[in-house]
Amino acid sequence: MDIYSTERFRDAVSGNSYPGRGIVVGNSGDGANAVIAYFIMGRSENSRNRVFSEKDGAVYTEPFDPSKVEDPSLIIYAAVRTFENKLIVTNGDQTDTVYEGFAQGKGFHEALTERCFEPDAPNLTPRISAVVRLGSGAFDYSMSILKSADRGGTACNRYGFDYAPLPGVGHFIHTYQCDGNPLPTFQGEPRRIEIPNDIDEFTDEIWNSLDPGNKISLYVRYTDIKTGEIQSRLINKNQ
Repeated sequence: MDIYSTERFRDAVSGNSYPGRGIVVGNSGDGANAVIAYFIMGRSENSRNRVFSEKDGAVYTEPFDPSKVEDPSLIIYAAVRTFENKLIVTNGDQTDTVYEGFAQGKGFHEALTERCFEPDAPNLTPRISAVVRLGSGAFDYSMSILKSADRGGTACNRYGFDYAPLPGVGHFIHTYQCDGNPLPTFQGEPRRIEIPNDIDEFTDEIWNSLDPGNKISLYVRYTDIKTGEIQSRLINKNQ
C-alpha cells in the first residue's frame, strides 16, 4: 500500500478478532468536521461488563452490572473529555492526566510523560491517547502510544504523532496487533483510515466491522469546525 493511501476501517480490522481498544481521529471527506471514534472490546467477564454513557459532553465507561465488577481500576474511566477548545480521547484514566496537564499549561505529549503502559502483566497494555485542537474554523490533532520496552515491563517507550487534517483522512491506533496470550502490542504508526462525510455511515462501518463476540461499546463524534455543532453516536452491546 502507498504510504499516502487510505483504507476502509473494515479492511483495517478484517480477520482481526481482537484489536482491543481503538481510537480514530481525522477529518470528514468534505473537510467540514473534526472526527473522533473510540471503541472498546473485551475477552474476560470483567472487561465485557461495561457500557458507555455520555454526560455533559464527556463519555465514561461504566459497569453494566455493578454486582459483577471484579477490578474497576483499568476498565472504569472517562474516555472523552473537553478542556477549553481541546477534545481528549484515551483508553484509560490518562484522560484525566491530560486534562489536568492542560489546566497546568502543559502540552499533550508533556502531560503524558507522567504515565506509562498499564500494569496488567503479562499483557502490559499500551496507553493510547489523542487530542483534537479546535479553533477559528480549523483544527489539528495529535496521538500517542505508551508501550513497554520489553516483556518484563522494565521501561516505557513513548511515541507521539502530530497531524495536519486532510479531507477524508483519519488515523487509527489500537492496543493490540491481534488476539493472543499474552496479547501482542500494536506496532508501527497509526493507520490511515478513510472517513466518510456521514456520521451514521462511519458509525455503522466501525461497529459492523468489529468482532461480534468481543465488541462492547462505540462512541463517534463529528464536530463542525466552523459552527462547533456536535453530532454524536453511542452504541452499547449491553443494553
